[in-house]
This record gives sequence, C-alpha cells and structure tokens, in this order.
Amino acid sequence: QVQLVESGGGLVQPGGSLRLSCAASGVTLDRHAVGWFRQAPGKEREGVSCISSKDDHTFYRASVRGRFTISRDNDKNTVYLEMNNLKPEDTAVYYCAADRSWGEVCPATYDHWGQGTQVTVSS
Repeated sequence: QVQLVESGGGLVQPGGSLRLSCAASGVTLDRHAVGWFRQAPGKEREGVSCISSKDDHTFYRASVRGRFTISRDNDKNTVYLEMNNLKPEDTAVYYCAADRSWGEVCPATYDHWGQGTQVTVSS
C-alpha cells in the first residue's frame, strides 16, 4: 500500500522559512515524479513545484520561484520543499503527490496523494 506523509508545516512569521517533507512508503520515489500542491481556504488547489522522474528537472510556479526549492533524498525516500521568505499569501494546506510516469516534465495527473500539512504565514 502506497502512503505519502507530509510534515514540517506550522505557523511562521512573514519572511520566515519552513521545510516540508514528503515521506513515502510502498513506493520508491526516485522513480517517480513528485509534485507539491497547495490549497488555501476558498481557493482551488494549485501546483507549487515538481521534480521530474527522469533527470530530476525542477519546476516552480512563478510566485514561488526563487523562494522555494524542491529536492530529493533517495536514501530516505523523501522529497522536500524548502520554503524561504514566506509571505501571507503562501498560507495553505500543502500536499505532495507522486506519479510513476517516466519523463523530463511533470505529469498532469498523479497516482498517489498525501493528506496535507498546514502552513500559516502570519505576524
């Protein structure tokens, strides 16, 4: 059974940092594309970042580029999202997702999803 578990969320002041983790069981993430998504209250879910299955190409939405970094630790079967210079508009539930499609770009759909972790940016 595949399980993705996010952790690392919390309350942080504007300008602060958090590192989210997406730990997997039942699947080897280094052969999967992994994406981070977020959903704020009253808004649709949006893609934040992803890392491709082939060659680890990384992609970011414009509003987080330069502030967020996605990375893998294959030994820990975990994908991270390092978030710096956080802004109130980054407040949302953050989800990770994994997909077994092979390629240098991120897939449009994902096989497996985590339950999410809350990130709140507020003074």
